[in-house]
Amino acid sequence: MSLSLFRKPALVACAVLATLNAGIAAAAWTGKGEVGAAVTSGNTDTKAANAKLELTDTVDKWKHQFGLAGNYISNATGTTGQRWEAREQSDFSFSPRTFWFGGGRHENDRFSGFDYQGALTTGLGHKFVDTTKTKLTGQVGVGYKFVSNRDVIAPSGAILVPGETDGTAIVTAGFDYQNQITDTTKVLDRFLVETGSDNTFVQNELSLQVRMSNVLALAVGYSVRHNTDPPRGFKQTDTLTTLNLVYEIK
Repeated sequence: MSLSLFRKPALVACAVLATLNAGIAAAAWTGKGEVGAAVTSGNTDTKAANAKLELTDTVDKWKHQFGLAGNYISNATGTTGQRWEAREQSDFSFSPRTFWFGGGRHENDRFSGFDYQGALTTGLGHKFVDTTKTKLTGQVGVGYKFVSNRDVIAPSGAILVPGETDGTAIVTAGFDYQNQITDTTKVLDRFLVETGSDNTFVQNELSLQVRMSNVLALAVGYSVRHNTDPPRGFKQTDTLTTLNLVYEIK
């Protein structure tokens, strides 16, 4: 998908809906796609467009989850923000509430100072609450993280500080929370922490979703991303506020 699509949210919405319909015909996936506007603060402060896709498939004791997210930001001076993230996790249930997980994620943030961050993790998870109204799942594990810093370049084009690529063992933990407040309104929260010897990465995504029809909803979201030791010259915390149109796959 070209970056120009993110300048025209209507075209993005059409492309996402077409992709979702094709996915439904090909496999028994459930999930949702989102497109909308955003306002950011932190390393970038301007308006933006964003899109998300989350898919889940369950086969016997296996559960597979796949997610894509991206935002593209620009103003009169050109591109000021561009980030993509992909993640996958597979769970194997030992019991109705306990499972083993293995997964990975990769992100590329052009304006964060990191060329990319990626992690492979494994561990155990537990469904602490699992009712039709409320769900709370937590997990903890270990893994390995790959990080690449971008070159620090002077206005003249000279490289002041060369970028470095490194890897380190990490401990990871997270939770997913969902509460159906009313028949049409629910709150969702996803928390992730990855901590290693060089940096601790924390991400929290909170959203309130209001259903308008059987498959369409509006969602207001607020996400926080924090690195304890970002590359020199970059802030530790970035935030993203979104108002999205949600298409649910059932």
